Amino acid sequence: MDVLHAVQTYAIKMVSSPSAIKVLLLDLHTTPIISLACTQSDLLTHQVYLTDRIDNNRRDRMPHLKCVCFLSPSEDSLEAVRRELCEPKYGEYYLYFSNVLSKSSIEQLAEADSYELVREIQEFFADYSPLLPYLFSLNHIPSPNAPLYGSSSTSWDPEALKRSVHGIAAVLLSLKKKPVIRYERMSVMARKLGSEIKKFTEDHASLFDFRPTQTAPLLLILDRLNDPVTPLLSQWTYQAMVHELLGIVNGRVDLSTVPDVQKELQEITLSPQTDPFYQRHLLSNFGDLGEALKAYVDSYQTKTATSTVIQTVADMKRFVEEYPEFRKLGGNVSKHVALVGELSRLVGRDNLLQISETEQNLVGAGGGHSNDLKTVQTLIASNIPPVNKLRLAMLYALRYQKNNSNAISSVVDLLVKHGLKEDEAKLVYVVLHLAGADQRQGDLFSDENIFSRGRSALKGLQGVENVYTQHKPHFLQMLEPLLKGRLKDTNYPFIDPPTTPASGISTPSSAANNATTQRPQDVIIFMVGGATYEEARAVAKLNTDAGSGTRILLGGTCVHNSSSFLHHLQSAVPALSSTVNSVPVLSPSAANPSSPSLNLQLGGIQVSMGGPGGTGVYRTPGEGGIAVQADGIRDGVMNLFGKVKQNVERLT
Repeated sequence: MDVLHAVQTYAIKMVSSPSAIKVLLLDLHTTPIISLACTQSDLLTHQVYLTDRIDNNRRDRMPHLKCVCFLSPSEDSLEAVRRELCEPKYGEYYLYFSNVLSKSSIEQLAEADSYELVREIQEFFADYSPLLPYLFSLNHIPSPNAPLYGSSSTSWDPEALKRSVHGIAAVLLSLKKKPVIRYERMSVMARKLGSEIKKFTEDHASLFDFRPTQTAPLLLILDRLNDPVTPLLSQWTYQAMVHELLGIVNGRVDLSTVPDVQKELQEITLSPQTDPFYQRHLLSNFGDLGEALKAYVDSYQTKTATSTVIQTVADMKRFVEEYPEFRKLGGNVSKHVALVGELSRLVGRDNLLQISETEQNLVGAGGGHSNDLKTVQTLIASNIPPVNKLRLAMLYALRYQKNNSNAISSVVDLLVKHGLKEDEAKLVYVVLHLAGADQRQGDLFSDENIFSRGRSALKGLQGVENVYTQHKPHFLQMLEPLLKGRLKDTNYPFIDPPTTPASGISTPSSAANNATTQRPQDVIIFMVGGATYEEARAVAKLNTDAGSGTRILLGGTCVHNSSSFLHHLQSAVPALSSTVNSVPVLSPSAANPSSPSLNLQLGGIQVSMGGPGGTGVYRTPGEGGIAVQADGIRDGVMNLFGKVKQNVERLT
């Protein structure tokens, strides 16, 4: 289940025929898809000497060239093709569309082809952006012009729903999968999307006529709002950090605002298939990254010293042969030094180490409500960027919404006092209305019962990485029983309804029954509202687990960083039923977190389970044992960051 390979296969097949010099025409939708799947060198290898947009009216007429078009079947693109065929600029046309083309559209194209220059029309289902072999995106970040929500916060905008259905259908068709479909029980939008995909597969049954497997593939549709925490956290792995702090858009990163950056590095490309260093370290944490970059630079310097020694004709020949690769290596080294240097600068400037530690306390075992509130208030009153203040306030509100002593309203007032506009500060209320305790499914903070509180409390003692990366994406709680064939259909129902055999006894369909009782071999997880690179990293680790036997693919309407997720929340405000000016009133069950308490004193460690959210394992005041361990861990990570910064400064 490699979406990058699937799209590459389509792209190469498109440009392989005819075997002649050709031009490739794309549209606004397909341009990023091809740029992620193919390099310019790949296209040149297949005699594509010109790539352009079909809506560019300034193209020259070149009848000696063949033309390959890869377009979305949207009305705008179809109209552009019809205009092109009425006034052709090339000798032959080969038309490929990224999704299902209606019969009426084909007839209209035939009518427009008055010069009979169209040699081929095909559907190649590459209607999504393949970011990584195990991650795809539909590139739909909600905005006023392209909303995700309809008339309410639980309904789809019709165009967004259509785009999601077609995008997921393209993924299924490109991978040749006809899955059973499950969804998160509390998400109306996930259920609606699953139903529409099911209808699409039935309406196009001939396209989905694949060889059946013993265990059907599974499409699991989740809702971003069931886990609003993950996109709000600071990130500490290379790819996720770059996206969080700088933004990755279709494999490109804009460094034009970086101080003293070289002109050729103002926009860089990050592609695992063409950048060996990035491929090896995109999932590495920031501490390991600094050491790896230093070794990379040392290797380049060694090769430089060797290449400068030219004493014989053989040395000259070797230098000429190695020069292109040597030059490419030099550019790659400069790119990563500049990139890691900017990440290092931003971490220091924005005080991200302290912010991240506070975030992890809020979403992990924590230090109790009063300590967390005090820390959040101190940071909001400091000079950190306003967006980081807002993220901390949201995390505090989500964590302590059910705590009777919470101070959410005063935290919102504090945001306004320290630099945020009132509308921005009220996004804290928006996230609670959209993704608060009453709207979520499952145990987001692992504090809903005595057993999950114990797990949450003890996981903070497991190792150095837990200081800044102890948070694990919420969907991992669901994947564990799923991979064992034990995922409850009461929480994740099937779209495929039960069938009633001749006996009159209602039983699940065979595909659904197998999916319930057997471990699935292929799982496609789609996140309505956007996935994250942290979740993609978790999927990558599961896929490399030799014992799992399951291949997992993650996708979403987009791939979020914290900024895009805040825009997502802002775009949902018009869909809310009333003006959002306060904390939503919880239902009685959610508002009463009391349960039997268990309090243990283990030397210098206080274990508290069964009380309000925020209890767990924490240092007992006045005791030094656990404090020494926690401080030592923190100092270790600080030293790692210091080494990264020191190495980058030395290289630059």
